Amino acid sequence: MATEILGIHHVSIKCNSEELFAKTLRFYGEILGLKVKRTWKEGAMFETGGGLIEIFTTGADLPGEGAVRHFALAVHGVDDLAGRIQAAGYEIFDGPRDICIPSDPPCKARIAFCYGPVGEKIELFDEH
Repeated sequence: MATEILGIHHVSIKCNSEELFAKTLRFYGEILGLKVKRTWKEGAMFETGGGLIEIFTTGADLPGEGAVRHFALAVHGVDDLAGRIQAAGYEIFDGPRDICIPSDPPCKARIAFCYGPVGEKIELFDEH
């Protein structure tokens, strides 16, 4: 059987306290509206439609910013979701705005960036 990459299974987000874990679960579940796929004592996974976001609370420290700068969620209705995120007290630090990546073919999208509960950078990406 040949090796084949099927897609990204999950993105993992580490929380360093039960309080931050609860806040992060609320952000992804209630504010972003993602559905829970599975839970266990120290973690949970949320469905994104094309992969999972795993949130866990088994570490004492939070990692610094590494090579991965953000992850993007494919969404419909960037402006509405950005408004919900801001209303919940989280920062939208870029957008919402329209972009066109000068690729072949061009990629037109409406985007916004926000910070999640543990400082993770999230891009909301509505390609049209």
